[in-house]
Amino acid sequence: MMSERKVTAVDPTEMERQRVIMQRIKENNDIDYQRSGNNKSFHIITFGCQQNNADSERLKGMLMHMGYEETDNRNTADVIIINTCCVRENAELKLFGNIGALKNLKKDRPDMVIAVCGCMMEQEHAVEAIKKKYRHVDLVFGTHNLYKFPELLERSMNEKYTLIDIMNTDGIIVEDIPIKRDEKHKAWITIMYGCNNFCSYCIVPYVRGRERSRKPEDVVKEIEALAADGCKEVTLLGQNVNSYGKDLDNPVDFADLIRLVNNIDGIERIRFMTSHPKDISDKLITAMKDCRKVCEQLHLPFQAGSNKILKAMNRKYTKEEYLEKIQKVKAVMPDISLSTDVIVGFPGETDEDFEETLEIIREVEFDQAFMFIYSKRKGTPASEMDLQVNEDQKHKNFDKLVKLQNEVSKKLNDLYLGKIVEILVDGVSKKDSSKYTGRTRTGKVVNFSGEGDLTGKLVNVKITEIHSWFLNGEMSTNN
Repeated sequence: MMSERKVTAVDPTEMERQRVIMQRIKENNDIDYQRSGNNKSFHIITFGCQQNNADSERLKGMLMHMGYEETDNRNTADVIIINTCCVRENAELKLFGNIGALKNLKKDRPDMVIAVCGCMMEQEHAVEAIKKKYRHVDLVFGTHNLYKFPELLERSMNEKYTLIDIMNTDGIIVEDIPIKRDEKHKAWITIMYGCNNFCSYCIVPYVRGRERSRKPEDVVKEIEALAADGCKEVTLLGQNVNSYGKDLDNPVDFADLIRLVNNIDGIERIRFMTSHPKDISDKLITAMKDCRKVCEQLHLPFQAGSNKILKAMNRKYTKEEYLEKIQKVKAVMPDISLSTDVIVGFPGETDEDFEETLEIIREVEFDQAFMFIYSKRKGTPASEMDLQVNEDQKHKNFDKLVKLQNEVSKKLNDLYLGKIVEILVDGVSKKDSSKYTGRTRTGKVVNFSGEGDLTGKLVNVKITEIHSWFLNGEMSTNN
């Protein structure tokens, strides 16, 4: 576990300093281009959650400001970045497997830069492993100093050994970092960083730090610029968005922020994640009902159905309190689509405890559930708990959970047959290039045939075929 962090502030001119460095690197890259006729390129490998994806978009933005262009071919890239996650047990295996595969590439191309960043780099044992076993890595940095990447990249080019820069601090929010969005019509918007909940199985507070909220005017400014550029949908991100604003000087909470975003012209859809059940308020539920642009979708992790296990997880709510929140949401938004997270096999879980989890699935009827088998994470309280559940039993229960959830998802999807739904088109389907794909306001994936360039447009589609995890349809004459 990392040592206690100190809260510090960042000089407001810090990003200006980084921009000077970005310009300096760009000038050098322009000179190289004039000599060789080839642009410098980068390749980013991203593991983990939406927040990691948002971080990678910032890294891409800074690299492009430095004159690099993105490539899918890591064998030709001049900069390779692995943005890490440490939530799941196999995360380290994936990371070290990817780093090891780059050793020969670095040997053949010694001038390339290999960087590793993200959540796992906030764990001392992972950094030590890189120092000892993977000396072909040029740069290691964490979640709190991503904004310093231009400076670190420049330094690493002149260092003989691995440059490691991990900040043991919270409270860092730097605005105006360049961002290269992966999609134009929708965007991840980070509204806050960190987490204060310390669930006993979770490493996030130790690697992302304590909760820090962006100022609402900065969030609105970012979204207004996106709307002016054609963005239709935003997803507001935070480890616990319901805690937004608690650390701000001015009394603006998450419900207030949603209303501010709802008033931005051009934005058609608002989503958010993740919500913690203990913090979802009546005020927020009312705002969801009142704001037309808020999609009829809510991701609300319950993790376990047993109050005994919830207490051991340090979730700070009971099964009954969770169900009461669900009932309140359904009362004002009857057509809402619900999704959740579930952990199977937490230490001490009995067959009776697991049955209570299945009862929650049956009672609430989630459209989708992200289901995980519990695995120890070094540095968390749960990893030291007694009564670790047998692996065979974990997998048997997991299979039961998946079977039940698939049945529920199919049942709910069947209700869409013949309906005409609004789709925000994401582009051509990766599985069938003859079809487009997009999502309903409730988050359902829909594949359909269409003509012309529909990416980023809102269209009406009639659902003609049902599957557990997606729907098929045809363009409606109502468009």
